[in-house]
Amino acid sequence: MDLDAAADRLYGLAPGEFVAARDALAKEAKTAGDAALARQISALRRPTVVGWAVNQAARRHPEELDEFLDVGARLREAWRRQDAEALAALTQERSAATARLARLIRQDAEADGQPLSGTAGTEIEQTLDAAVVDETASDQVRQGRLARGLSYSGFAPAPVVRPVRARPAEAGAGAPSSGRRAGGPPREKAAKERAAREKAERERKEREKAAADARNAAAEAGEGHSSWEAELAEAVGEHDRLADRVAELSGELAAAKDRQAVARHRLDVARREEDRARRAAESARLRADRAEAALRDLPPAED
Repeated sequence: MDLDAAADRLYGLAPGEFVAARDALAKEAKTAGDAALARQISALRRPTVVGWAVNQAARRHPEELDEFLDVGARLREAWRRQDAEALAALTQERSAATARLARLIRQDAEADGQPLSGTAGTEIEQTLDAAVVDETASDQVRQGRLARGLSYSGFAPAPVVRPVRARPAEAGAGAPSSGRRAGGPPREKAAKERAAREKAERERKEREKAAADARNAAAEAGEGHSSWEAELAEAVGEHDRLADRVAELSGELAAAKDRQAVARHRLDVARREEDRARRAAESARLRADRAEAALRDLPPAED
């Protein structure tokens, strides 16, 4: 057994089964004399519900996942080429593929008795978006070993849009009259348009920054929620195990109390009988002593 085999096995399990299986594998590695592997296995993090759900897609729907990730690879290539036409087509294909795969993941989770909350559904879509945009995230999703959902806070490059060149004006149509100054209304209009474009660009950058900040905050909040969601699941599991143990010990305690009551009754009976027997023995000894004394008081027998 190596770390890859252990991780593949563990991340295919339901979150509630992960910790016990991980500890068992770590113990197995330690018993086999591989302390380093045991530490590596022990360091594997229990998956959140979102991580587990996406991991199941890698195992149950590999063909659908490959098709989805292929859309992402082609979309990234279109971004690199700045191919606006391909981007438009692939963006629509991406939306359909994301919705289709997210629906499969939700259906599987519900069939496994782990229906996904609205927050979890959003995190799954964020994870799939990250896999489309980022090649590293794509590889992680394909491996099926996520401990939590993924997010991507950057921006994909936008295609270069070149302005359409104005056709040359017909002869004389755009020539200024000899009485019009060159710096008149046309130049003022161009300056206003340039100022408007610059303002729009500033607003766009500000909105991009605000969107990036909001996405980062949402990702951090989602990670915080996922962490506490995992902690809650572990706490629930530990509480249930201890509740079962308490019930088991309570049953043992009740049985022990019953046995103690029987033993106490036996002790009481034994004490009474021992006291009665002791008094009877003392009485018998006294009678024996008196009989022997009476025997000694008799005169000797005559020949």
